[in-house]
Amino acid sequence: MRALWLIGGLLSVGLALIGVVLPLLPTVPFLLLAAFCFARSSERLHAWLLSHKTFGPMIADWHRSGAIRPNAKKAATVSIAAVFGISLIVGVKTSVLIIQAVVLSAVLFFIWTRPNS
Repeated sequence: MRALWLIGGLLSVGLALIGVVLPLLPTVPFLLLAAFCFARSSERLHAWLLSHKTFGPMIADWHRSGAIRPNAKKAATVSIAAVFGISLIVGVKTSVLIIQAVVLSAVLFFIWTRPNS
């Protein structure tokens, strides 16, 4: 069972890293999932994740108060706007743009209604 938790943690870290550059893939939820999985599989990886210079504070902020740092909110907003702008430029179908606008607006609403850390 520990091996499954370890694989889940490693996959979650991988998805979080991809989410750093892809705005539609959230980073923090995957980091939280990785911390959860590592807590059940590897004390060393769990400690590494919680003490990581970049990821550790995000996990601590979320666990403490459900907070997202203002810089992370701004970065997410810029990334989401860039993705939507690229979709407009390349001429994505109107129906897809509408779906994208609704989903991205919901994501932005969620992000900006979380407390600041």
